[in-house]
Amino acid sequence: MRLPLVVTTLLGLASLQSGCRTDSPVPFPTPQDAGVVDAGITDAGLAPDAGQPPEWTLQSTEVQVPEGMRGAPFDVPHFLNIPSGMSVSVWARVPGARFIAFSPEGTLLVSVPGQGKVMQVRPRSGQAPEVTQWAGGLGRPHDIVFHERDGQVWVFLSEKDRVTRSRWTAGETTRGAAETVVSGLPDASLPELHGTYGHELKNLAVDSQHRVYVAIASTCNVCLSDTTSDPLRGAIYRWDWNGGSRELFARGLRNAEGLAWEPGTDTLWVAVNNRDNTPYPFDDGTGQYGKVIPEYVDNHPPEALTSVRQGGHYGWPFCNPNPDTASGLKHMPLDRDYDMNRDGSNADCAALDRTDQGIQAHSAPLGLTFFDNGELNPAWKRGALVAYHGSWNRTVRTGYKVTVFPWDLATHQPTSEVDVVTGFVNPDQSVWGRPVDVALAPGRAFIVSDDQAGALYRIAPLTLP
Repeated sequence: MRLPLVVTTLLGLASLQSGCRTDSPVPFPTPQDAGVVDAGITDAGLAPDAGQPPEWTLQSTEVQVPEGMRGAPFDVPHFLNIPSGMSVSVWARVPGARFIAFSPEGTLLVSVPGQGKVMQVRPRSGQAPEVTQWAGGLGRPHDIVFHERDGQVWVFLSEKDRVTRSRWTAGETTRGAAETVVSGLPDASLPELHGTYGHELKNLAVDSQHRVYVAIASTCNVCLSDTTSDPLRGAIYRWDWNGGSRELFARGLRNAEGLAWEPGTDTLWVAVNNRDNTPYPFDDGTGQYGKVIPEYVDNHPPEALTSVRQGGHYGWPFCNPNPDTASGLKHMPLDRDYDMNRDGSNADCAALDRTDQGIQAHSAPLGLTFFDNGELNPAWKRGALVAYHGSWNRTVRTGYKVTVFPWDLATHQPTSEVDVVTGFVNPDQSVWGRPVDVALAPGRAFIVSDDQAGALYRIAPLTLP
């Protein structure tokens, strides 16, 4: 989600990476069929070591918490499953921490939408980072993107109804003068919404031509009103640098989070949160047609990690990706949504865009960050880190972790899904942490934000390569 920027910090940071069904139905799997075992430990539909290089397996590791940061939930010990040979520590405490981004010189900005502010975390040699407020009085700020143009670094910030930017000055401690780039984005104040907007927070990206992309997520689980609104919701729009020339870039994306560019390209990738409580869509004589069946809902529809093309339509709310065919979670065919498109009159699902890669349903992927040149692990030249916020609409919890998708450089596609950080769910299924976003640090280290625990974790090799 971040464009490449060079970084030098007291942490030793060196670089970071910025901004209809035609197949016969297959019996839907139970959580056990899907491989979901002991979700309190692995939280995965895949074995925790699936696709990992032999030298990188997960091991339970105690989270190191500096004195002064041991307020709940860290008033008791916690363990996370991380790659062997690495450590995990609470780097800083920021209550409600959501999306994060490093400045060129290594200051970390952290959005706190619930408090209308953005905090900054400034590394200090030999002691805990300094945490102060960078900007306040904001309208549910969410995504943060650093972008350079003509030698000037800008920091873009999405709020619930607008996107602003300001010039970044190395070492600044408070935000400078901000200008509004995009205004009038839909929020809960719209009269027809009566104060309720299910996915009001906005995510953004800026491409190499300095155009601004904003994901306007759905107001609901599934509804028709978002498909006729202006702007459309469940869509991504694009503006020029000055906030003009608005154009619809792509639609049918219920809640696109973590907008990010594949390194070296202007190919936009997003992590998508799909619908909940999906009725069984097949009139197949089983008596289940149109019913909300927990065993079906558990694994349908999958979330998505996908590239997005200009003019694309990815299905929502009329069509849902189906993982129960020979293609598995890759380029899944689309089923008609029972609620919105049961007779196919609202959309021809076979004619719509398929997503590139499915993710276990209800994982709630949020932050998406690419790495390149083996930054994360030498076995993978390129890949994407994705933070899963976790499920509610599932009989067995899933998500609550960070995964990596190693990349095929020839096809520009993810090859597999590999768990990197798990363990936020206790054996009794209670949850003590919920990952939101990931930012890269050099030496194959990375920072993970957690809005439930109010923490920023640093996962790093025990010895630098």
